Parts: sequence; structure tokens; C-alpha cells
Amino acid sequence: MPVPKRRHSRQRGRKRRTHWKLEPPKLVECSHCHNVKLPHRVCPHCGYYDGEEVLVVKKKEK
Repeated sequence: MPVPKRRHSRQRGRKRRTHWKLEPPKLVECSHCHNVKLPHRVCPHCGYYDGEEVLVVKKKEK
């Protein structure tokens, strides 16, 4: 198996890694309760997805 003859510089390795970035999660507004949620998922606040109630969400009592 081939092995590099010389060591790569730090600059060369860092240039290759410039695209390793974290992206913030994409968020959309829920059409039912207008809270932000992840796209294509059931809303954790109201339990609706695509205009239909899929989950029954319990309210927190104080």
C-alpha cells in the first residue's frame, strides 16, 4: 500500500478541512400553533402534522 514520502503541511490539511462546518438546523413555522419546529416532523407543541392531529400532547401543570 502506498505511503506518503513526506509529511503534509498544516496549511494543506487545513485547506482540505475548510468545508467541515456545522450548520444551524433548518426551522419552519407550524401551520397550526405557529411555533418553530423541524421540517417534515410532528410539532412537539401541538402534535399536528400536515393539518391533522397525530399526537395528543399533555399540558404541563404547575
